[in-house]
Amino acid sequence: MAEKIYDTVIIGSGPAGYTAALYASRANLDTLVFQGFESGGQLMLTSDVENYPGYRDGVVGPDMMDDFEAQAARFGAEMRPDNVERVDFLTRPFRLWAEDEEEPVLAKSVIIATGAKARWLGLEGEQRLMGRGVSGCATCDGFFFKDKKVAVVGGGDTAMEEALVLSKYAGEVVLIHRRDQFRASKIMLARARNNPKITFITDTVVEDVLGETSVEGVRTKNLKTGDVEDLAVDGFFAAIGHEPATSLFKGLVDMDAEGYVIQREHTMTSVPGVFAAGDVSDKRYRQAVTAAGDGCRAAIDAERWLDEQGEADHAEDPGVWVAEKDQEPAGSWTEDREASAPTL
Repeated sequence: MAEKIYDTVIIGSGPAGYTAALYASRANLDTLVFQGFESGGQLMLTSDVENYPGYRDGVVGPDMMDDFEAQAARFGAEMRPDNVERVDFLTRPFRLWAEDEEEPVLAKSVIIATGAKARWLGLEGEQRLMGRGVSGCATCDGFFFKDKKVAVVGGGDTAMEEALVLSKYAGEVVLIHRRDQFRASKIMLARARNNPKITFITDTVVEDVLGETSVEGVRTKNLKTGDVEDLAVDGFFAAIGHEPATSLFKGLVDMDAEGYVIQREHTMTSVPGVFAAGDVSDKRYRQAVTAAGDGCRAAIDAERWLDEQGEADHAEDPGVWVAEKDQEPAGSWTEDREASAPTL
């Protein structure tokens, strides 16, 4: 019996991975999703999501990911709650090994959607109050802190940007940094210093985040004097950078200096047939809606690339109406196709 070869295998199950699965499976591609042990991605740590279209009353992050998964599964996407331990992109079909399994899964194409994670300080209270006043995304959660006092930890451009975003909502933003010198660019630092809502505490580290059911304060320690102080705040934002979950692919696809996968042609990586979607290649926006859009793009790119290889005769282009696909010959991968009505 011949080994099964999936049309596309998606690694990751956040908004990018599930949206790619939805578009790929609806296009009649035989699709497998390796969800990973942390199925749903970073949104599983988010209490309320109010800036994703279609949820007019907002939605709890885990419920939103359940909806994403169910919609993709409705069209036949196969879900596996396993981590991928090893991949081989040197020859096709590509080979992927689930953790603790000897036999690989075979794939004609692969979509990398493993995402990125905010760096955390590793504090007990930080983990305990995640999504209950602790956040790594001001754009996502700043709205919930209208007229409140929040703390931001960090000294780079990320910290300055987070503080500036929060200043549009919060009554006071306290930026805490372990040194008296900042890694932030001069222009970003100047913007933060000139903002009347932002105050700076330097030479200081956060030793814990305080509160029982929500953030009530942070415990700080001055590194020069040794003084320990509890500072009352309603929110805590870690802004010490993000880490893309790409260690599995190092040396296999091109990445930038920070480890983000480079999209060489549309969403295709440096390896033909391997695509990247979402925060794994996006260090600017990092939003659920942009990740979902990238997942859509990757699935469309994968189907069209497979079609050019003569390996997707059974599939329908997920980016155009079926009637239009029947009328128009398939174009080259590199040529820009005319915009057509999307499949909704």
